[in-house]
Amino acid sequence: MEILNIAPEYTKMDGLVKKSGSALKAPFMTLSFMALLAIPECKLSDKGLFDGVKFEFIR
Repeated sequence: MEILNIAPEYTKMDGLVKKSGSALKAPFMTLSFMALLAIPECKLSDKGLFDGVKFEFIR
């Protein structure tokens, strides 16, 4: 079984996103938490951004 080390690629992608203008300290971690049930106001799904208060997709 081959062990993959994704840390260097993650670091590279993180740098590119920040260089593109993101002010977030950890942009990919922020995205991963947007799908959690602990954040009811806003969800990120495969269909787009969902407003949990209005119960509709944000366009």
